[in-house]
Amino acid sequence: MIGLTRAAVWLPDEVETGRSIALMADLPLHVVEEKMGIIQKCRAKADMHPSMMAIEAGKSVLEGHDPESVDMIIWTGSEYKDYNVWSAGIYVQEALGLKNAFAFDMAARCSTNVVGLKVAKAMMMADKNLNKVLLCGGHRTGDLVNYKDPKSRFLYNLSDGGSAMLLERDKGNEILDSCVITDGSFSEDVIIPAGGTRKPTRSGEYTEEDTYLQVPDITGMRERLAEKSLQNFMKVIKTAAHSSMEKPIDYLSLLHMKRSAHDDLLGRLELSGEQSTYLDRYGHFGAPDQVLSLGLAERYGKVKSGDHVMLASAGIGYTWSALSIKWTENCFIQNTINHYEGA
Repeated sequence: MIGLTRAAVWLPDEVETGRSIALMADLPLHVVEEKMGIIQKCRAKADMHPSMMAIEAGKSVLEGHDPESVDMIIWTGSEYKDYNVWSAGIYVQEALGLKNAFAFDMAARCSTNVVGLKVAKAMMMADKNLNKVLLCGGHRTGDLVNYKDPKSRFLYNLSDGGSAMLLERDKGNEILDSCVITDGSFSEDVIIPAGGTRKPTRSGEYTEEDTYLQVPDITGMRERLAEKSLQNFMKVIKTAAHSSMEKPIDYLSLLHMKRSAHDDLLGRLELSGEQSTYLDRYGHFGAPDQVLSLGLAERYGKVKSGDHVMLASAGIGYTWSALSIKWTENCFIQNTINHYEGA
């Protein structure tokens, strides 16, 4: 059995309010706060880089553990990190003193934590020498939002923060089955034009707008997503749930999305609002959303021993993912939830 024993987030002290976003984007406040679901979102200072956020979350999770007892570290943070073409996981390994571990980076955009748990469990099941695995990463994708670009409005919720999870053999909250769907027809729908081999930064053949996330064909993307997104969300969740536990889902740990989509998904799964947490005071970190949601669920008593907990996410590209956990004990480091909670 592979279980989740500890989890934490790192949240910055700074916020960007829905009101400030409405002003920058020239939108009515009620659209930003109610439709987009952004009352405020987390933003890090310019000198707090993704690796640092991962390190801070990792420190919280590993407190009381011998660093040399960790066998593997998986970077589950953003591809937008301290440097281009850089192994962040190895840097975090060194900073945390994980001398006996090996590290690698993986990426599935906003599904990276869910897919990372799937990968980590499979590797631990296959290799009996892997007894303790750390998944951690940092995100500051709030930098990549252009509020003057109306075609990228669904990305206005992107925020900053880090997360960490510790998996151990034969203890903790059991990681059960999972399901992942990818659809490459969306692979070029959300891109940063500058910085890759197609438009290298040294070429100088780009505008400032090319350094932000862009949606070249927003109309076409919306039409195709309308046909597939909810269907694929339901498929990954139901597949993971059906093969994991006989009982229904008790808590859904979900990424931040617009309020109507969040409520629609809960309704189709016959779940109440109390069986999930809407992150309208945090924004969308990317992969850490599910970790924060678990922490808030523990804080407010939404999960208890024996519950069927489901993590679900979607990453642009597109990757839909879901993973079941049999909940037996609280594992979240609560002091890593700062003043945002209950704000």
